Amino acid sequence: WWMQHQGQAVVSTQSTGAQGHIKELLEYEASPETQKPESDRVSAFQTAAVLYIKYIQVFRKLEECYFQIVHPQKRIVLRHVLDGTMGRLLELKNEMVNLEFSEYHFFDDVLSDMKLTPADIEIPVPRYFTQDNEKDIKDRMKLMAETLAKYRLDETGDKKEEIKMSLEEAIKIIQVHERARQGCLRAKFMREIRAQEERERMLSLQGAPTMDPDVASTIIQKVWKGYSQRNKTIKLREEELIFIGMQPNLDIPTNYKDSPVNKVAKREEERVLIQSQHEREYQDALVNIKEKIREAEGPDIKENMQDQIRQWFIETRDATGKFPDYPSDDEGGSASIFKTKEGVEGEEGTNGEGGKKKKGEKKEKKKKGKKKG
Repeated sequence: WWMQHQGQAVVSTQSTGAQGHIKELLEYEASPETQKPESDRVSAFQTAAVLYIKYIQVFRKLEECYFQIVHPQKRIVLRHVLDGTMGRLLELKNEMVNLEFSEYHFFDDVLSDMKLTPADIEIPVPRYFTQDNEKDIKDRMKLMAETLAKYRLDETGDKKEEIKMSLEEAIKIIQVHERARQGCLRAKFMREIRAQEERERMLSLQGAPTMDPDVASTIIQKVWKGYSQRNKTIKLREEELIFIGMQPNLDIPTNYKDSPVNKVAKREEERVLIQSQHEREYQDALVNIKEKIREAEGPDIKENMQDQIRQWFIETRDATGKFPDYPSDDEGGSASIFKTKEGVEGEEGTNGEGGKKKKGEKKEKKKKGKKKG
């Protein structure tokens, strides 16, 4: 539990940093210097390319945070930020296409200045595309499998109906192919015999080969030393890779269940289950809290609204001399009553302040008149 809590804290810190980078980018784009029109096409492309690469880096961080975080409310916020970042990437891509009139761009100079590699600007497919739509994808795959299976059955059925052959014709075809196979093997065997006889005849004509023993031993030593050194080099290279952790040690028996790769895969599966569980609990809590509020505060809210509507009817009758018609659905229903009351109260508040000021001015004038008298 402690490790999981620490991991979530790290992810939260990373997501906060990514959102801070987005804020900096937005401030940079909204600055007066950036808003100035650029006449040079090359410099305009360079500016768009830098922003594009920075947004890609932010997108990669946000996607990783969204995949690892399990808090449902934070996932909702991150999802909005992630979708907005992808939209901005598409806008910058369209801008670069319009500047260069090409779908393919070269960021060699920009990557060199930012000290990045081409792998740093690869755009991964967001994993929530498959996770959030897992049910729809499974239903689609099931429908496709059923359609393909039905089509193949129909196709094989048509072929079976087209093929018509008697038993005698089938036996003749099999006999022809078998005789041809045996003839090919026999011819191959005869060619090997003739080649062997030809080699023996050439050796008999040439006689026994003669070679100096020192030359022969030198050749044998050279071949053996080369073979031995190659094996030593391969072994040293494997030991170096094992030492730096780039290759597993095959001499030590390892269990796949205890391997780091399997542990990471299991942790990801557990995280996906926790995310779905928390999401279900969050949705259920929204419904339950709404029902609780409706049961606890609903009657009071209903009574207050009825009192306000009743007061509106009375005030309108006192002002006009008759009861008004209840607003229709097109006019907004009871919501228009509350809007009207809010507007009237605001005007009354303003008028009340103005009236108080006028009354205060009149009193001051009266006091001044009495003193003069």
